[in-house]
Amino acid sequence: MNTCFVVVLLLASAAATFGFQGSPRCSAVDPDTAKSGDTVNASCDNVDKTTVADMYLTDGKADTKVTVMEQGGGRVKFQVPRIKPGRYHLAFLTANKASMIEQPVVLTVE
Repeated sequence: MNTCFVVVLLLASAAATFGFQGSPRCSAVDPDTAKSGDTVNASCDNVDKTTVADMYLTDGKADTKVTVMEQGGGRVKFQVPRIKPGRYHLAFLTANKASMIEQPVVLTVE
């Protein structure tokens, strides 16, 4: 394999990895089913106040802001807002308010 090609490939891989390092990422919610008013813990990386402005539950059509009780240290503790029953993804508004990042984890609200 061409050495120049390998170097370019490694640099591109490093740039892609570095570009996503600061983005919030969630892997689980506990419990995964809750009611309005319940407290839920989300296991997440990069969710301190320097990267995240606000947190939402989204059904793909409407975003509902949640009350964050604690954030950082690999988790976000939040209260489920008054919201209709259904399946919701977690989403974060970035600290610079430039984008909303939807997470792959789902919370079922009863």
